Amino acid sequence: MSSTLDLAVLGFLHEEPLHGYELRVRLARLTGHVRAVSQGTLYPAIKRMEKAGLLKRTPEQGSAAAPRQVLTLTDHGEETLRTLLRKPDEPFITDENRWFVLLAFLRHLPDPAAQAEVLQRRLDFLSEPSSYFYDGDRPLSAQEVDDPFRKGVLAIARATSRAELTWLRETLQQLTSAASEASSR
Repeated sequence: MSSTLDLAVLGFLHEEPLHGYELRVRLARLTGHVRAVSQGTLYPAIKRMEKAGLLKRTPEQGSAAAPRQVLTLTDHGEETLRTLLRKPDEPFITDENRWFVLLAFLRHLPDPAAQAEVLQRRLDFLSEPSSYFYDGDRPLSAQEVDDPFRKGVLAIARATSRAELTWLRETLQQLTSAASEASSR
């Protein structure tokens, strides 16, 4: 259980109990620009997660005739969320869309040292030379590409990476200081 959808469902339900529709709206706001979540995807996932004991449904009388189902995270769901955040699978570190979902809920991991470990993994990944385009095994920079569109891809990626690297280094420093203070108490 380590899909982006699973992590997002657990993360949102950690924050508060939600109706299925409210959950779907929040998922769309977080990931909809990349990958919309359909009812045909969300509701089977909810059933699977309920069967696994990660969440429970409780009927709540609504203003309409039929009761609505409120989704709540179980203790097992809370534990699973912390595990997914503490030890994310590699695609959550290397894939930008999955990384953003992980990052959206990393605050639910209460230990600053554990948060720092996750950020360090991302920093290590981004520090490795890479590109969208290669000459054999050698990554190409924007200056080495003649195609203006590929040059644009590389220039945008470089600017984004620089901003993220700056943020990662600053946040890691803050988390390391917080972890040091917590351990000295």
